[in-house]
Amino acid sequence: MANQYTVKDLRIIKREPIYTGFVQLERVSLSYRLFQQNNYSEVVQRECARRKKAAGVLIYNDKEKQFLLIEQFRVGAIDDPISPWHLEIVAGLLDGDESPETCLYRESLEEADCTLFDLQHLFTFYPSAGASNELFYLYTAQAVLPTDGSIFGLVEEGENIQAHIFNYDELPQLFAQQRLRNAPVIMALQWLQQHIAALQ
Repeated sequence: MANQYTVKDLRIIKREPIYTGFVQLERVSLSYRLFQQNNYSEVVQRECARRKKAAGVLIYNDKEKQFLLIEQFRVGAIDDPISPWHLEIVAGLLDGDESPETCLYRESLEEADCTLFDLQHLFTFYPSAGASNELFYLYTAQAVLPTDGSIFGLVEEGENIQAHIFNYDELPQLFAQQRLRNAPVIMALQWLQQHIAALQ
């Protein structure tokens, strides 16, 4: 069984804001409890990108046997040898004390013109805990899907989002093409594989 270390096993010496913008950057000096002993590490410094919580939803339609992915440019993938345009699930940042569900109903209209039903929570996870405090809520939901190639997004937020509609039987090929380059879409489509198998 894994060690049940908690925040009580950390000694935070100093937290220093480095940058405040869309993403905030913080430098933390700390020591942490070492495995299988009562001693603590030497003081180490780590930088942490502090972000709002986020939520994403895989939108699908069992009646039509189709699912939706969106495509948009991502600055974090600017050096990706395949493409900085990513296929993704619909997602967004939570505003204030907004719930993940409320966020996803809003983002699904903005990014795909979809009204969700049968919204189901899958996982809550840290996409990159080694460098960021972002917490991601992953869901699935059904909807009437838009036309393939439709363009969405808020111009005032610099968004240019294209919707892609895939048939269920295209899923194996989509994995093989190496165009799935972020964790939420991979996790969601692995769930969809299991869901499709259960329907048969």
